[in-house]
Parts: sequence; C-alpha cells; structure tokens
Amino acid sequence: MIVTKRWLEDFIDISKIDTNDICKKLNSIGLEVDSLEKVRIPSGVVIGYVESKEKHPDADKLSVCQVNIGSEVSQIVCGAKNVAAGQYVPVATVGCELGEDFKIKKAKLRGMESNGMICSSTEIGLPKLNDGIMELDDSIGELIIGKELNEYRLLNDDIIEIELTANRGDCLSINGVARELSACYGISLAEQEKNLEYNDIGIGQLLEIECDSSINSSLIYKAGDFNELKVPLLYKLRVATLGLYKDCDIENILTYATHTTGVTLHAYAKTDCDTLNDLSVLHIKKSNDGFDEVYGKEKLSTISIKNEAINKDDTTYILEASYNNPEELSKNVFEKKIKTGEVYYKTSRGSEPNIESGMEYFTTLISKFGAKLYRGFEVFTEDKEKLSIDVSIKRVSSIVGKSFTKVKIEKILSDLGFTVRDGGSGVLSVQVPLYRHDIKNIADITEEVVRIVGIDNIESTPLQIDEVNRVNDASKKIMKKNKIRAKAIEDGFFETLTYVFTNKETLEKYNLEIVDEKLDILNPIVNELNTYRTTMLTNLIEACSNNFKQGFKKVAFFEIGTIFNCQREESRKIAFIFSGDSEHESFLNNGKPKVIDFFTFAKKIANSIGKFDLEPMNEIKNSLIHPYQNANVIVEGKIIGFISKLHPNVANDFDLPDTFIAEIDFDKIGNNLVKAKEYSKFQASKRDLSLIVPKDISYSKIRNVITSIEDDTIQQFNLVDTYSDEKLGDKESLTIRFVLQSFDKTLEEDEINTTMNNILEKLNSVLGIGIR
Repeated sequence: MIVTKRWLEDFIDISKIDTNDICKKLNSIGLEVDSLEKVRIPSGVVIGYVESKEKHPDADKLSVCQVNIGSEVSQIVCGAKNVAAGQYVPVATVGCELGEDFKIKKAKLRGMESNGMICSSTEIGLPKLNDGIMELDDSIGELIIGKELNEYRLLNDDIIEIELTANRGDCLSINGVARELSACYGISLAEQEKNLEYNDIGIGQLLEIECDSSINSSLIYKAGDFNELKVPLLYKLRVATLGLYKDCDIENILTYATHTTGVTLHAYAKTDCDTLNDLSVLHIKKSNDGFDEVYGKEKLSTISIKNEAINKDDTTYILEASYNNPEELSKNVFEKKIKTGEVYYKTSRGSEPNIESGMEYFTTLISKFGAKLYRGFEVFTEDKEKLSIDVSIKRVSSIVGKSFTKVKIEKILSDLGFTVRDGGSGVLSVQVPLYRHDIKNIADITEEVVRIVGIDNIESTPLQIDEVNRVNDASKKIMKKNKIRAKAIEDGFFETLTYVFTNKETLEKYNLEIVDEKLDILNPIVNELNTYRTTMLTNLIEACSNNFKQGFKKVAFFEIGTIFNCQREESRKIAFIFSGDSEHESFLNNGKPKVIDFFTFAKKIANSIGKFDLEPMNEIKNSLIHPYQNANVIVEGKIIGFISKLHPNVANDFDLPDTFIAEIDFDKIGNNLVKAKEYSKFQASKRDLSLIVPKDISYSKIRNVITSIEDDTIQQFNLVDTYSDEKLGDKESLTIRFVLQSFDKTLEEDEINTTMNNILEKLNSVLGIGIR
C-alpha cells in the first residue's frame, strides 16, 4: 500500500509532523513501513513560460523556444514533440545539477544557442507521465514564473510504502491510513467538500438498470458527460506514483478515487450499454457460479472480480460504486477457481463498504475537473447489521496485563470508528464498523487497544500460571479412543489403518451401500480405490486375505476410522475381524488350537468396547453377513452395530477359513467412568433353572423379565446351556444360572427358594414358561 504525506494531508493535518515520526507511528500500530522515499526536485529547476516556439532551421525534430524564467527570457532548444507556446513548464537553468555527471550548461544545438533545458517529469525525479516534457498547472499551487519547483510542497512529497497483512483491507486507501493516524495522534479527520456540477438531464432519461433480486453486491450508479474532463497534473503524478498511470483521463481519475477512498469504482461507456427505447440499459445478473455480472451489449464486468477495459472513445459514462463481503467473495472464488483481475486484490481483502461516500468523493472530483453529471442515481443496497461485542474492561486488562480505565478504552475505540455504549457493570457494548472485517471477538478488540497504546508502553509483568480443567469433548474422545485401542490390543487384535477409499465393484458385488455418483471421487488415485468406503470391513477382509497368503494361520485386526453414507456424510466406526485359529499353537492346546467361534469373538469385542447385549438380526442388508450366525449389538436398548460370521461365499472369494466380523458405531460406545462398588462379605449361592421355552421366544425377552424383578439378592444371571430334541418339538430347554447374595447376611435356604419361586412366577405370568 503506497501513501504520500501530502496525499494524507487531504484528510488529516499532519503538516507539522515529521515524516520519520509518522513512519514510527505506523510501525507501532501494526502498519509496517516497508520503505520511505523523499522526492525532492533539484535546486535550479524553475517554472518557465513558453512565450514562443519556432522550428529549428537545421533540424526537423528540434524546436527553438523563448522561455520566460522570471529573471530573463532564455532561448532553449527542445526536442519534445509536445512543447508549445503558452505552456508553463519546468526549466532546468544553467548550472542546475539534475544528477551525477548531469549539469546544465550553455550549449549550441545545430548552431542554435540553448540556455537551459525544458524537462520531463522523470528528469526532475518525478514519475513518468509521457515521452515529452511535463506541462505544469495550478493543481500544484499558484504558478509563479521563475519560482523554484522545490518550493512547491505538493510536488516535493514523501512516499511511504506500507506492508499490510491480508486482514487489514480497511487500510488499502489513503482515507483508511489517515483514519488510523487520526486515532493515534488524536487529530480529527478533515471534512471533504461536496460540490457537484449537473447538466439539465436526469439519469432516468439516459439509463435503465435491470437488476436481479438475487445479487449479493451493494451498488450505486450515476452517469456523467466527460467531454470536457481534464485531470490536473498533481492527480496524474499521484496515480503514476502508484505505478498505475495510463493514457486515459477517466481511468486515471477512477484509480485515484478508488485508492483515496477505498471504494471500488468503475465506469461503463454509454456506447457499450444495451439499448431500449433510446435508453442505455445495463443488466445485472447472477452467473451460474454465483457471481454478480454486468452486461450491456456483452459482458462488461464481474463485480468485485474482474473489470473489462474501459472504452476510451466515448464521452458519456455510467459510473459504478460497488461492495462485496470479502470472506464470501474469497470463498466462492477459491471453490470455483475462476480467473480474477486487478480489482480482486482490494475486494478480497475488504474494500470500503460506505460506497455512498466513495461515489460522492469521485463525482465531486470529476465535477471540479470539467465533467457534467446527470441528476439522480440508481441504488441497489441493503442495510448491513453491524457486529456487536460486549467488552469487559476487566477482561481486556487481564489479557494485556495492564489496567485500563473505561474512559481510555472508550476513547481509543471511538477514535478508530467503533460505536461504543456503556453497558454497565464494567462492560462496554461495542459495534464494529463495517470496514473492519477482521474484528470478530474481544481478543481482536484488545489488540486494537494495544496497537494505539503502544506495546512499548505496556510494562512487563510476571507470567501467572493457573491450573485449569483441560478436559473437554475433544480430550474425552481421544481418551476413549486410546482406552479402546489398548483393550483391543490386550485381547489379541492388531490395529491397522486402511484408505478411506475402496473398490466400488466390491461394494456392489456384496450389496453394500455406495456413495451417490454425483458426490463420488472424480479422479481416484488408483482404479482399485475408486470410491469412498461405506464400510471398513471390505478393506479389513482384503488385509486379512493378504496375511493368510503369507502363511499366517491366525489374523485379528481392528480399525477406528471414518466411513461415508450414500450422501457422503461422515461417521466414525470401529471394525473388528478375526480369522482362523482362536489362539497360537502351544503346549497347552497340544499344538491343535481351536478355530475361532461366534461367542469367543463376541467376548473379545466385549472386552474391548465394554458390556453389550446381542439379539438376532431381523434384516440382513448385505452379503457379508452369515444368515444364521449374526447378531445386533445392543447398548441401553439401542442398536449400535452388528457381529457376524463372514458369509462362506465371501470367505471362499478371499481364500479365508472361518472368519468373524463386527462393525460398531464408535460415537455410541459408552465412555463412562468406572466406579468402585461395595461388595458383600457374605457367601454367595448359585442356582440353576432349566426352562422349557418355545423356540420363537428370544432369550432377550426372558432377560428383560428377570431384570424387571425388584430383588436385591439377584446379583447376576447368565444363560449357560441350551438343549433341544424331538421330544421337545417346537420348544427347547434353556438353563440359566443365578448368583444370589445378600449384603446383610448369609441367605437361608428358604430365602433362596422364595427368590427362585418369584422368578418362576414372573416368567410364567408374563411369558407362560416354566421349569423343565
């Protein structure tokens, strides 16, 4: 960001403050000064007036000029094409040194005496404006023939380049930097004049704008006749200082006003607009990518993104001031990957939202420079709600480590443009100005206070460390994950990590859910991993198969990871797989370990994730699940996953022996703190009940009935045996072992019998079952 001291003085009176002090102040408030250049025109360069110009008798490209330099009229031979009689020009007089080894002397050029040199802007240390001499005007001050140009303050300026962070878009203007200096120096900003020159025609007689209701941009449109527009020298030089000077007055004055106010300004030639009933028409539409675009006969701009070149051949222009929220704009550009223009640098960091002030400043300038405005304007804006933050004075002081009074903080924030109200109880209600896109919370407000106070003015204090409770949801999830991982490893499982991608053909083959094609991967890393996984089991089965091909006889894996549903919504699961022998060969099993079975596998999972119940699956949704050896995992009455033997067909496809699988919703696994419970010191008694039960009654129903009995002596009960034969027909025998124990005494036989009878009566009354 480039500013100059004299340019800043248009907004704030810092004429009596040294430039070096201004640079230090900018550094102290977080606007880092990258460079400082002091432009000083050499001594001996004076204002001259060209009284006459004649062609050199012996050189076609040279002119002989009689130039009044105050003390005399000097003859000067000049080679510039644009020199003409009646011009005020910079003249380097005899003896003037324009640089090292460049001293002006009396000379003869093709036989004609020359006493001095009419200079271009670059020859006296100013930015380049053209290939000829520089014509002076009264924008630099009153032109006095013979007066040295180094006495003109506006030309001898100090150029400051500021290195801004991306979040300080509010300082990408002269007005923005002046606003910062106003706060830290306590100097009020100057009032800007408003003096417009109108013609006799209203904008409604010239222009019609058709605007979609869905646009996001804030817009103001005016129109002007630029036939007599002439931009003065000072304004051209300032634009050239930015490196943005062009051979077009309207482009230069647009650049000048945008850099000055921070408001994004643009212009459209009347001849580029669409026409309807002798009216010029602009169409503002929402593009398919969600950007606001302006159309005339063809597309003229993508608002805040890219502006097409301005047609220089017209004299009537439609003027536009615009604003877009920088966060939404940047996000949309990033997602759509569209090409952007020069304007995007400013708009993506945050241009000035007060587009009315920018348009007023611009139209005042062009009115002063000869343009005539059409009366009226077109506005497409919505009131924007300012962010409000409650700021505790105590909290701010705590963050900084220095006590501040309410009055001090209120003054600092008010000077920076914040609206501050006393909320009582040591709290200020602060409304953030719309141009401060970077202010989100109390920490940002505190930073503003520190910037203006100055970090060097805050005394260092010892760091105080207070113990705080660092347990939160994130830490609880990590501890839960680590606990389950440790328990699974203790039970013989190895943790593995597979891709979140898998093979779509495999999912389809085994009737597993697949991600909707519109949401699927466009460019898979390899053909075998061409979709998002909707289960971790296919990856684990493949990993298991690869291990068996290496000669392993026992493989047990688990994985905690993310899967996706058909809408690509994420969820966390834990998956287990156990294949082959239940244990390694050893002396204890005579070198012939048993193959893993359903209940051994279920017990290992229970040891890993905690207690759960099992119920047969009513519906089998995929081909991985064995039709007869499967169960839903139940916790607190809710299904959180399943356990199953791998279907024999799938096992054959992957050359696997008996294999068991499980997939459980990780977030629904309990993580309750284990609490120590009192235990009885008296002897426990065990009793078995063998019940005759219809095969269509599940054990879960029997368990629920027994659980509902209010008897403190029933400490535990488990199903220990099942039996059926032809004599029992459609019934079977279930043996349930009960552990009975009292905390007060050793149970008598009568008390034990009473409890067992109560259990039988309850089962008989609810389910109609009894003992064998």
